[in-house]
Amino acid sequence: MILLDTHVLVWLRFGDRKLGRRARAVIESATTEGTLAVSTITFWEAGMLRDKGRIQLPAEPAVWRASLLREGLVEIPVDGAIAARGGSLRDIHGDPADRLILATALEGHRLITADARLLEWPGDIARLDARV
Repeated sequence: MILLDTHVLVWLRFGDRKLGRRARAVIESATTEGTLAVSTITFWEAGMLRDKGRIQLPAEPAVWRASLLREGLVEIPVDGAIAARGGSLRDIHGDPADRLILATALEGHRLITADARLLEWPGDIARLDARV
C-alpha cells in the first residue's frame, strides 16, 4: 500500500503544486491498483486542522471521508498493535497523528510525506518525499 500523510492527501485533493511529479505518479499508479491508503487518524487530524483554521476541506470531515472511500481510497484502521507501536516509537516527536501514521507505515506500507521529521526518522520504513 501507498500510505499518504494527512497533508499529502489534502495537497492531492486540492491540486496543490507542492506535490511533486514523482510522488504524483506513484499516487496515480496506486489509485489505479486500488492500493492508495490513509490511516484512520488522518481524518481526525484533518478535522482538527480544519477546526484550527489551518486547512480547508470541501465538506465536513465525515462527509469528505465517505466521499474519498467511495472513490477507492483505502482506510487502514488504527488497531491495538498500531496504537501500541505508535506509543513506543523512539527518536520521533510527540505528535499523536504523526506517531500513528508512522506506526501504520511500519506495517509494510510506503509513506509519502513532506514532513522532514518523518523523512529523517532513522527507522526502517519505505518513504518518499511528497515534493519530488
